[in-house]
Amino acid sequence: MTSPAATWTLSGFGDEIDPDPRVQIAVLQALGAAHIEVRSAWGVNVVDLDADRTAQLAGLLDGAGMGVSAVASPIGKVDVTEPVEHEVERLRRVLHVAHALRTRYIRVFSFFRGEGVPVESTRDAVLVRMRALADEAERADVILLHENEKDIYGDTPQRVADIIESVGSPALRVAWDSANFVQVGVQHPHDEGYALLREHLEYLQVKDAVAATGAVVPAGEGDGQVAATIAALRDDGYTGFASLEPHLDEAYTLGGFSGPVAFGQAARAFAGLLAEAGVSTR
Repeated sequence: MTSPAATWTLSGFGDEIDPDPRVQIAVLQALGAAHIEVRSAWGVNVVDLDADRTAQLAGLLDGAGMGVSAVASPIGKVDVTEPVEHEVERLRRVLHVAHALRTRYIRVFSFFRGEGVPVESTRDAVLVRMRALADEAERADVILLHENEKDIYGDTPQRVADIIESVGSPALRVAWDSANFVQVGVQHPHDEGYALLREHLEYLQVKDAVAATGAVVPAGEGDGQVAATIAALRDDGYTGFASLEPHLDEAYTLGGFSGPVAFGQAARAFAGLLAEAGVSTR
């Protein structure tokens, strides 16, 4: 029996291509994307973009007919011992960027911890901070997308579910990243996490990784079960964003880089998986 066709909205992290938004836009459009995920522009992270730069970026995107799928903020990529108000204040700055770029999605994380600090010991502090961020998001009518990331509390499917269900806010949802799960030792991300997180899953980030080395590779070339996740989302009626975040050249705490050529390689690999699954993009 043939599965029903699905259409998802293709996007990608512009700063994985080039610091210049004009180059970011040109490459994404050449790959068939009409949306961009904004993490930085002109080398400036979104949390530090001033009003003038934000307005300039909005004008470039509007002029090119590009929508913004999400603002990829660094909120929550700080030690959990930082005061609650520290990240709430930074989120308020990012909210101005999100509103100016007309997106309701802001990517966030669930806090680093000091070396040797047991992850379980940070749970209460993490939940207090995630609740404060969710409260701010609710007031601003935006949705925070928690990304599973290395070295934060919400790195495994079980702890991601713990955060989302314990906070219990409609403004806190899941951005699924197969590669990051692999890199923290989740051997089979789809098998181990999809059923647990599907009801909370709002956004798909596209990259893959090899379990033996942790190396990031194009979608379908690693151990992230990306094809299985695509098929399951298709069958579940997912119609949201799929955002390319290849990390094929380098990765660092606040992001990564691929360059135009490698970014195109990643896009074509993902397009091949989508074609096999009968999923189209717009």
